[in-house]
Amino acid sequence: MLFGEYTHRKALLLVNTKCTMIQRLIKNKLEQALFKAKTILLIGPRQVGKTTLIKEILSGDDYLFLDGDDPLVRTYLNSPNTKEIETIIGQAKVVFIDEAQRIENIGLTAKIIHDQFKDVQLILSGSSALELKNHTHEPLTGRKREFNLFPISYAEYEHSTGFLNAAGDLETRLVYGFYPESITSRGDEREVLNEISQSYLYRDILTLANIKKPEVLEKILQVLAFQIGSEVSYNEIAQLTGVDKNTVANYIHLLEISYIIFPLTSFSRNLRNEIKTNRKIYFYDNGIRNAVIQNFNPIELRDDVGALWENFLISERLKHNSYSRRFVNKYFWRTKQQQEIDYVEEADGKITGYEFKWNPKAKAKIPSNFVEAYSADVQVISKDNFRAFIGLE
Repeated sequence: MLFGEYTHRKALLLVNTKCTMIQRLIKNKLEQALFKAKTILLIGPRQVGKTTLIKEILSGDDYLFLDGDDPLVRTYLNSPNTKEIETIIGQAKVVFIDEAQRIENIGLTAKIIHDQFKDVQLILSGSSALELKNHTHEPLTGRKREFNLFPISYAEYEHSTGFLNAAGDLETRLVYGFYPESITSRGDEREVLNEISQSYLYRDILTLANIKKPEVLEKILQVLAFQIGSEVSYNEIAQLTGVDKNTVANYIHLLEISYIIFPLTSFSRNLRNEIKTNRKIYFYDNGIRNAVIQNFNPIELRDDVGALWENFLISERLKHNSYSRRFVNKYFWRTKQQQEIDYVEEADGKITGYEFKWNPKAKAKIPSNFVEAYSADVQVISKDNFRAFIGLE
C-alpha cells in the first residue's frame, strides 16, 4: 500500500483535535476563503503558529496532513501522477501540506490537486516566500489566495490578555518580542529565542541557498541588528564582514525572503536634495533582533530604546496592514541635510508621515519642506497614542 508504512508517523494524520491559542486576526479571512475553488497559501516565518492556526481552523473535521519536512512526504509528492495523488488523498476533502516549500515541484502537484480534485480544499503553508511563491506562482496562477502570518501582533495580544495587562507588558515585549513560545514561556524567553534563532532561523536559508559559510550570514545579521533605524550601506557591511558587496546583497535578500528582516526604501519625488537609493532594514520581531546581538537587558538599562520602539512600531504596522488587507507603499524619507521622517505611507494618492518617539514628552522636528512638497500629514507616535497606529482604535 502506497502510504502503508507511513500512517503511524506525524506527517500523515487524519486530525480531529482542538488547541488553545491567542486568537489570530487573520483566522476569519482564512475560514471565509475555504471551499471557494482556490488553493490557500499561508506564508510566514517558522515557529509563528502557521500549523497551529490551520489545525485550529480545521478542528472538528477530518483532514489529511502532510509534513513537507518529512523525507517520505517529499519523495511521494515530488512528481506524482494523478492516480498516485488520488491514492494519497483517499477520502479526504481537505489536504493540508505544511512547509510546502521543501517539496520539489510542489506547484505542479498542487495544480493537479486543484484541477483534478475539485471537491478537495488544498492548503499550503511555508516559511520561505521565494521558494513557495516561485514553485506555485505560474502553476497556480488564478487558482490561489495568498495570506501572510507573522509573530503575534500587539493587537492580538491585547485582545487576548486585556488592555491593562498588555499595556503593563509593553516594555517586556519590546525586549522579548511576540513569537508565540516567547509569550507562553515566562521566565524562559531568553532560552526560547536563542533556540529559535539558532535552530530555526537559518534552516531554510542554508538548505535552499547551499551556503557554505553560515558564520558570514550570522555576522551580516548581527551588523543589521545593530543598525535598525539607520540607513544600511552594503559596502560598509562588506568591509565589516570580510566579504564582497554582492555576497552581502545576496545574503540580505535570503534573510528577507525567509521572513527574518524586511526593508524600507527611501521616498523621493520632488526635492533635489532627497536621498533616493538608500535602504533601512528592520526585523519582523524585536525578540529575534535581541537574540542575534545577545542583549536582553530591560528597557531602563538600554541605550537602544528608540531603535527598539521604531522597529516595534513599523513591524506592527506591517502586520496591521497585511491582516486588514491595506495595500500601501511604505518608505522612510531623508535629505542630504539629515532632515528625516521615520516612516512614510502612500495610500490612495495620499502621503502620510510618522515620527516615532518612545518618550511622549520628546519634541519632534517636522520638516516643513516635506509637508509642503507633498501636502502631507505628519503624526508623532509615542507610547501614549500608538494603539491607533497599529489598528486598535
